[in-house]
Amino acid sequence: MFPLYTIAALRTWEQTARPTLPLMEQAGRAAAVLAGQLTGGNPHPVLILAGPGNNGGDALVLARHLRHAGQAVVVVLTGSPDRFPNDAKMAWEAWTAAGGACLTALPDGQFSLIVDGLFGIGLSRPPEERVAQLIEWINAQCAPVLSLDIPSGLCSDTGTAFSPCVRAQHTISFLGHKPGFFTADGPDHVGQLHLAALDTGIEAPLPSGSLLQEIDVATHFKPRRRNSHKGSFGSLGILGGSSGMAGAALLAGRAALHCGAGRVYLGMLEDRLPLDAQQPELMLRPAFALRGTALDAVVAGPGLGQSGTARELLAQCLQANHPLLLDADALNIVANSEATRALLSQRSAPLLLTPHPAEAARLLQCNTVAVQQDRIAAASTLAQQFNAHVVLKGAGSVIAHPDGTWCINPTGNPGLASAGTGDVLSGIIGSLLAQGLDAGAACEAGVYLHGAAADELVASGAGPIGLTASELLPAVRHIINRWSRLAEPQRSLCNS
Repeated sequence: MFPLYTIAALRTWEQTARPTLPLMEQAGRAAAVLAGQLTGGNPHPVLILAGPGNNGGDALVLARHLRHAGQAVVVVLTGSPDRFPNDAKMAWEAWTAAGGACLTALPDGQFSLIVDGLFGIGLSRPPEERVAQLIEWINAQCAPVLSLDIPSGLCSDTGTAFSPCVRAQHTISFLGHKPGFFTADGPDHVGQLHLAALDTGIEAPLPSGSLLQEIDVATHFKPRRRNSHKGSFGSLGILGGSSGMAGAALLAGRAALHCGAGRVYLGMLEDRLPLDAQQPELMLRPAFALRGTALDAVVAGPGLGQSGTARELLAQCLQANHPLLLDADALNIVANSEATRALLSQRSAPLLLTPHPAEAARLLQCNTVAVQQDRIAAASTLAQQFNAHVVLKGAGSVIAHPDGTWCINPTGNPGLASAGTGDVLSGIIGSLLAQGLDAGAACEAGVYLHGAAADELVASGAGPIGLTASELLPAVRHIINRWSRLAEPQRSLCNS
């Protein structure tokens, strides 16, 4: 997994570093190299906006190196050098000693590149009026924008964007990547990411969290033995499908089959059991009959509703000793019922929760805005409160585990913002659970796989606009089989 670092971890790393060359000098030099590449020989000058803190110091080092390389630069300074932190003040002195000058207002003209060095990771409030106007001006320009360390206005830890916030085409991150790049508003603001690791003279600290990578999840999918049968790949039960919502349970069941579950049973609350002509392999039965079925894992919630019958059936699921994933209305029942919470607290088998932000807010007894302002904290709190593996869905889904670890999923796109895609996700994860993957790995692999399927569909031209949940299923199956083939050992025939 790719390491992610919070502000606190980065500050500690900086304070304990023993670099042979100051970190600001390294950062500015690395950014200058990238800026030179991005200009691509464009004859117009590079406009560098330097703020009042160390991010502005990084920008001044960049300006000095670009100027030394023969690149025309224009520097606009938004703060007073007399109030700079020590490192930034030294960068300003080096810039002026090299013959550089600073403007205090935006000049007219065209620019090959705009460098955003206004604010770094320490910003904790919306930009003041003058800088806010600068950010709005940046976002209105045609020239590409390179942000230093982080787009100005974006929260490094949470991905929440203050208003306004720079929308960069490129961001060069110093030391390590930040969680806020990959969740909430971050993906809409950072553009293409570049990492300047810097030489700190010490080993990198343990990361605060991590970013999922394909290699982390693909290794869970192995070639199947020829000597196998449907019982080798687990039995999954899905509880849901109340009146008018049968499609949710059907989507979850189809997803589970496409992910390789040996058997999938749908326990439907709908009085008249539907026939799924598209997927007749699904075994549909009345919801109460699910209890007597031998199952390896259960998903409860897709189309469940919140009737008295739904609550009673969910209580039965909570008392069974198998891995259990709660989604949709199962989560709403938990949020509204102390008795259900009490049953949850007595469970010893693995528990997984897959809320969207509104469901997470109900479970945490807060509002959706509070959840979205710090998605990592919300997911981690749920994981601790319920001793569960939690997937907080959304842009940059956050997966938090009971041991306090967390990761962010980078796959997926706006095509997933449509009805039924959450049901598909619960079916994918449930299928992996039934096939024997441990709960944490099932969450991570399932979320990554779900998003990767959407990404492949968009790459092929099917979306993101109009992408439907059922279209994900063949793409999911294709990716799983591709991963399993990569793990298959090469065989050769023996010559006699």
